[in-house]
Amino acid sequence: MNKNLNDRLFEFAVNVLKFLPKLPKTAELSVVRYQLAKSSSSSGANYENRKLDHQNLILIIRLGYLSEKCVNQTIGLE
Repeated sequence: MNKNLNDRLFEFAVNVLKFLPKLPKTAELSVVRYQLAKSSSSSGANYENRKLDHQNLILIIRLGYLSEKCVNQTIGLE
């Protein structure tokens, strides 16, 4: 029951896509069906991109720290 957010978003998208064929086939609902399909699956993609952005930020911070340490050690050698 303790699923991570990525798994839950994927399951949500699958459930929405399984539900969509059950909607009545009307012109009005075709727009709703299309929007639901796109938005339900994009939430997982947006979450993945956000995780990558966060990981990249951590990497940049670490590289900046290491760079600063190298500069300080180089100055100490002079």
